Amino acid sequence: MTDWPPVDPTDADAVPDRRDQIVEAVRDHAGRIAYQLALLQGGDYGSRDVDTDRGTWTVKYEGGDLEYLRFSPKSGSDVYVISTKRDPEPGPLATALADYDAFVRGFNAYVDSLKGVLDDVSTEFPEATTTETVVAERDRVLDAVRDACDRMAGELHRYEGGDYGTYAARVDGTRWELKWERDGVSYLRAGGSGGVYLLSQYEAPSAADVRQYAPQFRGFVEAYNDHVETLESDLAGVEL
Repeated sequence: MTDWPPVDPTDADAVPDRRDQIVEAVRDHAGRIAYQLALLQGGDYGSRDVDTDRGTWTVKYEGGDLEYLRFSPKSGSDVYVISTKRDPEPGPLATALADYDAFVRGFNAYVDSLKGVLDDVSTEFPEATTTETVVAERDRVLDAVRDACDRMAGELHRYEGGDYGTYAARVDGTRWELKWERDGVSYLRAGGSGGVYLLSQYEAPSAADVRQYAPQFRGFVEAYNDHVETLESDLAGVEL
């Protein structure tokens, strides 16, 4: 009768241990390449392909750290030399690393090709024109619009009561809406729900928008005045 087991299994610890040492060394070295690539390309993440005689290497980084290093041979399956999932099998790893020196030389050649590319680029630029005058004119117009709207808001609050409300009117086909609060105007919008906020609690409108709508604002104020006169006439016939 044959003894069982007939042969003890071979101890495989040495192979993965050596594989882990090699992968760690590559991770450290390729990590420095990824960091240099991140500095060169800018941004938080990116990648670069480097072609060699045997295939294509892809180094990908995120936040300046190496995310993966992949070798795509001209024939055969891709090998993820470094990845966030699992280490490669020893055989494919050996095949890929036989071309690693060529990858590094290719990356160095890529960096060298960019040296001096900016030497002739001038940093003497035309002076940027100030927007101070335009902004001052815009603010002057909007300050006048706000003063009128604050007066309208105060009158609407006194008449309607409550803490807030709206008044809307259509002027030459454009819908205007004023929202008032206890302390004054909250916003003034021209052009419906998707229109332009001439007054708001956020950013100021562009000078072009002010130029387009400010001349029409007079019509909105006139519509408001007509509205108040209508209210007065409605109450004039009331007898107690």
